[in-house]
Amino acid sequence: MGSDPTSWNMFITVCVIAYNEEKSINRILEDISNQDYAHSDMEVVLVDGASGDRTKCIMEKYAADNNDSPDPFRRVVVLDNPKRTLPSGWNVALKEYKGDAIIKVDAHAQIPKDFVSKNVKVLESGEYICGGVRPTILDESTPWRETLLLAENSMFGSSIAPYRNNPGRSYVKSMFHAAYRREVFDKVGFFNEELVRTEDNEIHYRMRKAGYKLCFDPDIISYQHIRSSLPKMLKQKYSNGYWIGVTSMVCPECLSIYHFVPFAFVTAIAATTVGQAFRKTCKIASITAKLMWGAYASLAVGMSVLSSVKAKDRRNRTNLLLPVLFLLLHLSYGIGTVAGLLKGSQSYGRNKKR
Repeated sequence: MGSDPTSWNMFITVCVIAYNEEKSINRILEDISNQDYAHSDMEVVLVDGASGDRTKCIMEKYAADNNDSPDPFRRVVVLDNPKRTLPSGWNVALKEYKGDAIIKVDAHAQIPKDFVSKNVKVLESGEYICGGVRPTILDESTPWRETLLLAENSMFGSSIAPYRNNPGRSYVKSMFHAAYRREVFDKVGFFNEELVRTEDNEIHYRMRKAGYKLCFDPDIISYQHIRSSLPKMLKQKYSNGYWIGVTSMVCPECLSIYHFVPFAFVTAIAATTVGQAFRKTCKIASITAKLMWGAYASLAVGMSVLSSVKAKDRRNRTNLLLPVLFLLLHLSYGIGTVAGLLKGSQSYGRNKKR
């Protein structure tokens, strides 16, 4: 329930973009309802991407129920996103929201009751953009899903992004589930709708270029549910890699070197495998292939052991598959990057001819 509204000053918009999320949308809506920030100083903007399930119906019922709530939000609005993608959905919200600041929350997220109030505390300290840690969690725990979670949470299996690894209070290059003062988007403009999965990287780059700092505060916490199966996780990694490849042709400055590590790995695999085929005429290629695979295997096994040791409550036999799982995740991401680079090169070439 919202606390005494006289203790708050800033009018906050909480925004959720969703597409076919009828199985998970109620969870985040309930979390929003349970925020301890004064509901009279909050609005909720829900954007549906032309869902084929009951997502929009659930949103509309949530908006209607707000009118009869004993502690209503100032406003709950449901908007349409016919283009369906996340950046287009955020742009729909940015054209409509009324708050002094907007907080982006994913449809697969969960947030504690003090999530909004902790973001506001940082904004009111003088910051213009803020966010915090975002651990991944499971919908339902099984030994295999626990192993998937270990792979996703590992720096080796995922990334070194601050919201995953908590560098402490600091200024960072990008964040997840962030809060932004209105002035920020008024100055830098909307999301680039050509970038379906890397829109945050690109707009955060523009924000930094405009002179804004992204304040990471470990006291702010939110959670993200991971993909529930290996095929879904591999599909996600491929898509992430694909859009990294495309983005490198659109805005290479907004990416970091670690985004291309899986791509470098896949390239090394291809090169050394070809070299191994001609090992009789190219002994250097054969030696390089053995060294590369040996180094990768050692690192994968070492990181698997480290992940299992750290997660005492998640030790099970399926953890023995972590090295193979790491390999599959890296291959999916790396192959996706190759495909994205090819696509980005084609688009860049066509644009230059115009």
